[in-house]
Amino acid sequence: MIDKPTATPSIIHHFSSIKDPRVDRQKKHQLQDIFFITLCSVICGADNWVAIEE
Repeated sequence: MIDKPTATPSIIHHFSSIKDPRVDRQKKHQLQDIFFITLCSVICGADNWVAIEE
């Protein structure tokens, strides 16, 4: 019998449970997307908000 692989929650799914305190009309990006981009940037060596934006 072949075992089915178990589903692994994604990083986006993990961050989606965090409540977004921002005002709706000022949101340009989803909060979990900002977390994901920030995480990827830091992994790639960004060490401040300017570097993350670049």
